[in-house]
Amino acid sequence: MHTKLECPIMSAIAMISDKWKVLIICKLCKGTLRFNELKRELKGVTQRVLTHQLRELESDGLVARKIYAEVPPRVEYSLTDLGKTLIPVLAELESWAKVHSAELLEARRRAIGAAAGEAEGCLKAAE
Repeated sequence: MHTKLECPIMSAIAMISDKWKVLIICKLCKGTLRFNELKRELKGVTQRVLTHQLRELESDGLVARKIYAEVPPRVEYSLTDLGKTLIPVLAELESWAKVHSAELLEARRRAIGAAAGEAEGCLKAAE
């Protein structure tokens, strides 16, 4: 039986599959950020979710956490050398998305329209 971790592409996608993880990596590619700076940059993320996502990225070796023995404690996050290797990959994905955004939007509109048409057909059949 194959698990997603036995397949390199599935393993890599699993590491960054959450939308916050990609955004965290994108924010950290500009440099080291403290937890609250990162939280402010990522509008809408809760403290709990951000903490969880950072811990997973750290355990995957993509993000480094540095704790300073101060009161209150200061914690900084940065990309590891491994994490930095994702920057060109994500930049290429962003370029692809920009080039194909109109096509993707149109495909989604067609799919939503088709689904709405099917629902409408079901409602008329039920009358």
